[in-house]
Amino acid sequence: MMKIYQVGGSIRDELLGEVPKDKDWLVFGSSPEEMIAEGYKPIGKDFPVFIHPISKEEYALARTEKKSGYGYKGFTFYFGKDVTLEEDLSRRDFTINAIAKDQDGKLIDPFNGIEDIKRKIFRHVSDAFLEDPLRAIRIARFKTYTHLKHFKIDESTQEMLLKISASGELEKLSKDRVWIEIERSLRSPDASEFFTLLLKFKLHKPWLSSMSDSKCNDQTSAEIKWAELESKNNFKLGENLPVPNNFKMHVQLLKAMLDCYQESSEEDLIQSVERINFHRNMTEINALLNLEGLSKNKDFISKLGKYILEEDFTTLKEASKDEVRNVKLHLIKQAITKTYA
Repeated sequence: MMKIYQVGGSIRDELLGEVPKDKDWLVFGSSPEEMIAEGYKPIGKDFPVFIHPISKEEYALARTEKKSGYGYKGFTFYFGKDVTLEEDLSRRDFTINAIAKDQDGKLIDPFNGIEDIKRKIFRHVSDAFLEDPLRAIRIARFKTYTHLKHFKIDESTQEMLLKISASGELEKLSKDRVWIEIERSLRSPDASEFFTLLLKFKLHKPWLSSMSDSKCNDQTSAEIKWAELESKNNFKLGENLPVPNNFKMHVQLLKAMLDCYQESSEEDLIQSVERINFHRNMTEINALLNLEGLSKNKDFISKLGKYILEEDFTTLKEASKDEVRNVKLHLIKQAITKTYA
């Protein structure tokens, strides 16, 4: 007989007085064929996960797992009808995520997750925590959640994090999967917490191996946070990661702005103006100007941008192909002269 339980982070959030963004459901006593016959749509590649035909929420068959390779994908799964609730919950990362609720609203908590929620503790469920290196990065992301940022990491779990960092397993993770965790954290209100924890437990290598400064302005967009972190770490953070173009653009723009200051030569300023492209990037420029690293040249860049925008660059359309470059340089030089006036 099929039984369904609500599980995971949604239970944790409800107990903390939060409204879950989504809910995960666990199914016992069924099979992939039976789920499909009931109208569920299969979406899981590695194990049976389905979309409910009406609510569109995720329903997964209960399973056990065994380490069979490297990284977070190095597992073999068993999802027979005889898998028990405790067996499934035992494979989860933290006790606060290993709580289930049946259809009558009764909570099942075999690993004392409710008590850890009260104590505000992250504690791993079992030694199987070591088998999935992605869990080490995920705990750092959990620290960016407003309702979880004040949770402490249990000493035994801290030891686990250090073991994972020394195991070499992090190197086996997909760079795409690592970037997903980084971007999710950058889009949170406490991104600095994520990078600070990675540094503390040496979880930043090999993907962020050049990082030494983890602080960023959490009041800005994800792209600007990343650009600021790049600037504080010698613009080398993204060397081993599939950084999207919109993030790269903000990094290059900030780099150009940092090179634009009052003491620059006219030749260097012309190059900076062309790299910054005030006409195209004014929204991003105004946002970047609020960063602490630009405090010294903020007024100069703002003034220069004002005069660049006041110049009539539409005259370039009337210039011949041979004259375009000289006309453009003349307009930029006029703006520079007004900036110094």
